[in-house]
Amino acid sequence: MPTVRYEIDNRVAWLTIDRPEAHNALSRDVREGLFAGIHRFNADDGARVLVLTGAGEKAFCSGGDLKEMNATGLTVPPPDFLPQIGRNVEVAKPTIAAVNGIAYGGGFLLAQQCDLVVAAEHARFAVSEVKVGRGSPWAAPLSWLVPPRVALEILLTGDPIGADRAREHGLVNDVVPLADLRERTQRLAERIAANAPLSVLAAKRTAYLSATHPRAEAYDRAEEIWDPVYRSADAQEGPLAFREKRAPVWTGT
Repeated sequence: MPTVRYEIDNRVAWLTIDRPEAHNALSRDVREGLFAGIHRFNADDGARVLVLTGAGEKAFCSGGDLKEMNATGLTVPPPDFLPQIGRNVEVAKPTIAAVNGIAYGGGFLLAQQCDLVVAAEHARFAVSEVKVGRGSPWAAPLSWLVPPRVALEILLTGDPIGADRAREHGLVNDVVPLADLRERTQRLAERIAANAPLSVLAAKRTAYLSATHPRAEAYDRAEEIWDPVYRSADAQEGPLAFREKRAPVWTGT
């Protein structure tokens, strides 16, 4: 059986780590399956949004497979050790983490790199590397996502934080009962998928500009990003549909 499953539900791709007996730990098979699933999503014109989740009720992903790391004597992970969206694998379309349980270490990484996060009420997040003598260079963006002192507490203690506190600090968008996690995440993804595709892609790029560019330069880059959107057929279709009191028919052109 595959350790990572890919399925489409109404233009939403669900990529599920299916190793619940090991808390969905990042074995080699899982890492390779995640890479393959992300590349498949990138090439899938029928999928507008990617949702990353884990199987079972206990773990989204517990992080690296420590038994495997010990057996292989892993020291410094290579750059392509596991997918880091926006760093070693680009994903232009929106991504959502549906966190169904613990997200520790590499599991925290996977959730952090997604654009949005919906968490079950019992979900817990931790950059636990300091507790096992490992490293977390991938956590460099954390202080852009949450206040610096919160980031420091997470990184220095390695202690988990609950879903509600993660939402308070902006790491999580919504917290829902576990039984509702799939439905609520699907609805969020469908709301995004229903929007003009070129505008969605440009909006995602715009949101990240402030992380890498000074303010004035970010404005200039945003103008460049949105220029072809303004000139697209969809930019005419939206106002026309409003005038004709109907749903727009997006072509992505």
